[in-house]
Amino acid sequence: LHKTVYVLFLLFQILGAVILGFGIWILADKTSFIAVLQMSSPSLKTGAYILIGVGALTMLMGFLGCLGAVNEIRCLLGLYFTCLLIILLTQIAAALVIYFQKETLKVELSNIVVDLIENYDPSDEDKRNLQDAWDYVQTQIACCGWTGAKEWENNEILRNKSNTEYPCSCSNRSKGSEEERGFCSLEDPVNGTATYADWPVHEQGCMDGVEQWLKDNLGIILGVCTGVAVIELLGMILSISLCKNIHSEDYTKVPKS
Repeated sequence: LHKTVYVLFLLFQILGAVILGFGIWILADKTSFIAVLQMSSPSLKTGAYILIGVGALTMLMGFLGCLGAVNEIRCLLGLYFTCLLIILLTQIAAALVIYFQKETLKVELSNIVVDLIENYDPSDEDKRNLQDAWDYVQTQIACCGWTGAKEWENNEILRNKSNTEYPCSCSNRSKGSEEERGFCSLEDPVNGTATYADWPVHEQGCMDGVEQWLKDNLGIILGVCTGVAVIELLGMILSISLCKNIHSEDYTKVPKS
């Protein structure tokens, strides 16, 4: 039995470390779509701190659960069960909120990106990390704007230059042939005001690329979430079983009158 206890609680240490690492990665990431979200939306940053807290708590609970099982301390096993139940219910609640609020989240995400595009300014050092992260997204996904390149026509700097420049990270030429941040000038002169149709940029908006990435990785995401839930349920079942065993053993040790 002790071997089973050690293996299961070792899994919880690994699980806690993974959750903790994921939260730290969200905060530390500066070159992906996650960076755009966490620098623009306080809710994602708050979520990252929650993940760090849950990861640390999971590791602590794994240690206390192991200690309680080995030394047959019922209160530690009960505390372990309670914390696992709270974590599991929190995960279920978060999943339900995301599922039922997905349209609201989609609108919020769209507003964040559109605002970023309209106020994009390569000379603004305060927003350098955020803008570099969005340039990285457009370069890697090979997209332009959120729904399309036309959104960039609303950028104040490009509008003042009659759209004779375009975002370099949107370029449909081979990577490395252009700077991957800031604005590039059109090679062919345009009489009067240009439009996004005159730019050598990708036609696809990044929204489609991000949604496709989520669809491609949905199986992995669901698999990981299911695995985490199964491990937590096993831990709860084991802790309850050990509590009952400890109670039974203590009862049999009571001397008969």
